Amino acid sequence: MAQYWNREDSIPGNFAKDKPVCREAKIISLSNPDDPANISLHKGDLPEGSSLLAIGTNVDEFDMTELKEEKPNVLFVSHPMARKPLVELLESLPSIKWVHARSAGIDFITSDALTELSKNVIITNSKGTFSSTLAEYTMMACSYFAKDLPRLLKQQKAKNWEKYSVQELRGATLGIIGYGDIGRATAKLASAYGMKIVALRRNPETSSKDPFCDVVYGSDKDSMNKLFSESDYVLCSLPLTPQTKGMITMEQFDKAKKDACFINVGRGPIVDEDAMIEALKTGKLKGAGLDVVSTEPLPQSSELWQLDNVLLSPHNMDQTETFMQEAVELFVNENLPRFLRGEDLLNPVNAALGY
Repeated sequence: MAQYWNREDSIPGNFAKDKPVCREAKIISLSNPDDPANISLHKGDLPEGSSLLAIGTNVDEFDMTELKEEKPNVLFVSHPMARKPLVELLESLPSIKWVHARSAGIDFITSDALTELSKNVIITNSKGTFSSTLAEYTMMACSYFAKDLPRLLKQQKAKNWEKYSVQELRGATLGIIGYGDIGRATAKLASAYGMKIVALRRNPETSSKDPFCDVVYGSDKDSMNKLFSESDYVLCSLPLTPQTKGMITMEQFDKAKKDACFINVGRGPIVDEDAMIEALKTGKLKGAGLDVVSTEPLPQSSELWQLDNVLLSPHNMDQTETFMQEAVELFVNENLPRFLRGEDLLNPVNAALGY
């Protein structure tokens, strides 16, 4: 059974330390050599049996003749433009058996070619290192609209001491589209607030006994519409895949519960942005908290900048001072020792599914 890392629950170093190293890890880093987040890999002490062979952002920066002789078997990926060079490296170096992405989302590397090549390669990601901060953001966004922070800030600026009623989160329903690591971390916090949790996931039976989830639906359109109709707050924490792109449309916003708020920490293209803007302007949605948008950076011409009922952040709500370093340390301190000992790796992903 696949195992996944979670910074809150997982025990660091929980691999068979008494098990001998049975193979080498010869690593290529498809990364910016000057990226400070990668210091533990590029300049740190690697586990016994590991060696870093080369660093580069594209194939031209690698000595391919030398690498073919050295036969690297591990490829670490952090460069945002890695899709093409990743495929080129895998095609040129069939000795590579494991690819690890520094991010949780792998939409920056997925392709038909990678899907085909991944039949002979294990792919893992850094899921579980970003979840708690995005869960905290989600609860802040819920509170932002429940307590009407835009009005509060306007009144403070105007020196206006006018009382008004606010809403409680206790007793409200949070619908979570994509009940993976981020969704579950959010459900854990929302449950502490006394919220009811309705989740949507491809395999609902996997969460049937989850203590933080009250109801679990499948991922079909009727289930999504039902979730929107029942939820006071809707969180999208899906990965971007060919199946999820454009999944949330005006049909869902038309089904939304009165005064519902929509929060997106997944990926912008999952949502029909024009439909969302229309729903925000017409009152079908009370508000939206958006850490991701369809085009990033958000164009100056976007109406989202002008809407008072939108909370915008520049895709940085998981960007703590150490978040990327922690993702690299997951690779170095947790997965590399497992690879060296022939153990199952944490956070396996399916290139065809995109997560």
